Amino acid sequence: MKRNEAFLQKAVYFAIALLVFSRGVLGQQAESEHSANPTADDSVSPGKGPRSKLPDFNEDIYYKNKLEFSLESGYLPINIPFVYNFLTGDSYTKWPLSYTLVPNFASVRWQLGNIEGGPRILRGNTDFSFSGSYTSIPRGPETRYVAFDFGIRHNFVPRRWRVAPYFEMRGGVGNIDAKGPDGVEYAQGQDLTFTYMMGAGARYNFNPRFSLAGGATYMHVSNAGLSNPQVVNFGINVWGPIFGFYMRIGKAKPSSVGK
Repeated sequence: MKRNEAFLQKAVYFAIALLVFSRGVLGQQAESEHSANPTADDSVSPGKGPRSKLPDFNEDIYYKNKLEFSLESGYLPINIPFVYNFLTGDSYTKWPLSYTLVPNFASVRWQLGNIEGGPRILRGNTDFSFSGSYTSIPRGPETRYVAFDFGIRHNFVPRRWRVAPYFEMRGGVGNIDAKGPDGVEYAQGQDLTFTYMMGAGARYNFNPRFSLAGGATYMHVSNAGLSNPQVVNFGINVWGPIFGFYMRIGKAKPSSVGK
């Protein structure tokens, strides 16, 4: 467990360093562009209205009907109780059997709209993801879980930031090599199994085509009680870091051609 905690601590330090680095690079870029074109936002004379804003390159990254391909991998070694036990009325208890899940996702992402305004912290857009996933299980009686997952993510996109925080949720259905029917206590009750995931993180956009992301995610796997009462449904509840690579599918947004 100490090794897992050290890994998570390093992942958090990496995310913080990435955020600080990107903000520094972004500040230098904005200053350079302002020096090269001082009239971009300072040319308005006093009394003639507000100063114009520099264009936001994020409008070429987040826009309606953009398609992306993504590859994501997680390492989820920390076992916790089911996060919604307070709604189901069950005791907030972690099962004695511990799991480590290593989920891998290949996804097509579809952005639903352009960047929408509003308060700075809420500015952004939303995308859907359609994923095929393979989860290896290095710790636990089962060995693998294969699933199809659907997700929804909100991207928080501050003006002219290359780092964009996100929050997402996913759900899916798949097949696990359940060992509960073989008499393994606290193992999964049947092969047909469902997934629920919830996570947050930040994405760094190198340009309109390529991006990287890092964050933390919670993953719940269970059969929703379908194996009860023959085999008790216990489920898996784990969380840990997740990292991803993103690539635009197709041509660039017309306004970004030649930039």
